[in-house]
Amino acid sequence: MKFNPAVSVESINAMSKNTLMELLDIECIEVGDDYIKAKMPVDSRHHQPYGLLHGGASVVLAETLGSVAAHCSVDSTNFYCVGLEVNANHIRSVRSGYVYGVTTPIHLGKSTQVWEIKITNEEGKLVCISRITIAILEKK
Repeated sequence: MKFNPAVSVESINAMSKNTLMELLDIECIEVGDDYIKAKMPVDSRHHQPYGLLHGGASVVLAETLGSVAAHCSVDSTNFYCVGLEVNANHIRSVRSGYVYGVTTPIHLGKSTQVWEIKITNEEGKLVCISRITIAILEKK
């Protein structure tokens, strides 16, 4: 699998302007043949009341990565991608620093895609594992 040729770190970051991704400082940092990697800071904007990374912030990172990857893998002049289901298992807490998410494809069908997202801390330890199912819809 390869992403569309125009996909780059810069093009993905440009899509984030004036969105939740910009608000949470989610930044794409790497694009490979079949993966996208992003980072997100962990600070008070991302905390739950105990001062830990909010599980919802992890899910935002995961859904962003899976949705963007799906978008980058289809002909976006004729199709668009929307999330059908996202799940997450929160494995380890984080109080500060950065988390890193990497998404890779599990299934790339004509009408659905499934992407896995692994979120790790700065030491490379697993923080959250997530999976998103995407619907591929035709533009009319």
